[in-house]
Amino acid sequence: MTSSSDRSLAVDVQGPKSYEIRTYGCQMNVHDSERLAGLLEEAGYVRAPEGSDGDADVVVFNTCAVRENADNRLYGNLGHLAPKKAGRPGMQIAVGGCLAQKDRDTIVKRAPWVDVVFGTHNIGKLPVLLERARVQQEAQVEIAESLEAFPSTLPTRRESAYAAWVSISVGCNNTCTFCIVPALRGKEKDRRPGDILAEVEALVAEGVSEITLLGQNVNAYGSDIGDREAFSKLLRTCGTIDGLERVRFTSPHPRDFTDDVIAAMAETPNVMPQLHMPLQSGSDAVLKAMRRSYRQERYLGIIEKVRAAIPHAAITTDIIVGFPGETEEDFEQTLHVVREARFAQAFTFQYSKRPGTPAAEMDDQIPKEVVQARYERLVALQEEISWEENKKQLGRTLELMVAEGEGRKDGATHRLSGRAPDNRLVHFAKPDQDVRPGDVATVEVTYAAPHHLLAEGPVLDVRRTRAGDAWEKRNTAEPAKPAGVMLGLPKVGAPAPLPVAASSGCGCD
Repeated sequence: MTSSSDRSLAVDVQGPKSYEIRTYGCQMNVHDSERLAGLLEEAGYVRAPEGSDGDADVVVFNTCAVRENADNRLYGNLGHLAPKKAGRPGMQIAVGGCLAQKDRDTIVKRAPWVDVVFGTHNIGKLPVLLERARVQQEAQVEIAESLEAFPSTLPTRRESAYAAWVSISVGCNNTCTFCIVPALRGKEKDRRPGDILAEVEALVAEGVSEITLLGQNVNAYGSDIGDREAFSKLLRTCGTIDGLERVRFTSPHPRDFTDDVIAAMAETPNVMPQLHMPLQSGSDAVLKAMRRSYRQERYLGIIEKVRAAIPHAAITTDIIVGFPGETEEDFEQTLHVVREARFAQAFTFQYSKRPGTPAAEMDDQIPKEVVQARYERLVALQEEISWEENKKQLGRTLELMVAEGEGRKDGATHRLSGRAPDNRLVHFAKPDQDVRPGDVATVEVTYAAPHHLLAEGPVLDVRRTRAGDAWEKRNTAEPAKPAGVMLGLPKVGAPAPLPVAASSGCGCD
């Protein structure tokens, strides 16, 4: 386990070094990158300006191994940086994440200008490895085979002042044939409930008003600690935290989606009426080949129960098109589920081989042109349903948490953007009074598009919040003085106290 002293000693340098992190893949990687940023800033690095495009002293790639072309993308980007590094003495490049866990020594063989390769289980070692590479003038490859410290015990630079990820588990016990993640992130490890709640309470004390509970299979939480109802209990306890206005979670697995979770969602006011539950396929035959331990009837039964308990819930999903052996009849079953479930949105993917997965070696790989045609049919159907479901929102009065960076055209259109309780994106007319990200605006929906809503009339109400105060404080505060570059050696004197969220242990034993 990386101790706090391993991350502490600072030395004088010629000004702070800058860092840039490039993140690929899922929410777990996004949250891991927040931790990498926290580690680097604790080490004395400063974040490079937006759009630096490799013009930083340290560039970190936090990689994903889910897509077939993930390695091509990585090596292309590394090749782009090679001449920049050659012309910038002291520049370092680090590669972490799932692809690093999988490829290990291959990375420095193919890209010998890389300084550090680290895995999914030892992200806390990054500053030490960078310093070791600098001193020894050779690449450092360190891939831990099991979790060294639960990642939430590490320093974190949160991207948002008003909304935050909170990991409740890492790893996955499933064996889906298309997915390599369990092999790279390991078996599920659950945090202790007290550690999770301590982190949530600490975040709320800092001004955060929305948290998203995060896990590779979030509603399997409890299997590692021997409590089948641990996840529903966690949701209900989040409902008792004063100042926590919105609770979300992602991503659940239909196999573990139990009635007590539905009841907790319906009966806990700050648990939002939103559910993202991957379908992957509507065909029982394909689901079996995928090793997904549910069938169409079970999936639609969950949707029916959620809708009965939470009528206004927005349900979203993931769907893979063109899995090996998928017939036209199998694909029609997927379309059937889409029509029955009436998802608010669906994240649709064309199947691509993941090296190292059983599906990559299966017979009956579907021709690209067939997959493309099916994909286009699915997208067209879902677009139609999304638009119809969004039109049902016309005339509704919604409380929006004002968001930062969600509306790409907000500047040109003089609008602001926010998320409704069900997570729908709503653009609204900018009011006369000051509105900050994290504040809550009440609006009436006047227009619906497939992927967003508009509230073109005047804002009905603006509620200034502690979350908005936190955003304002962050954006007007003086930058903290860098601590220096870490050597991974103990520092003199008493150790600094652990953060409140981490004070009761790592939660993985």
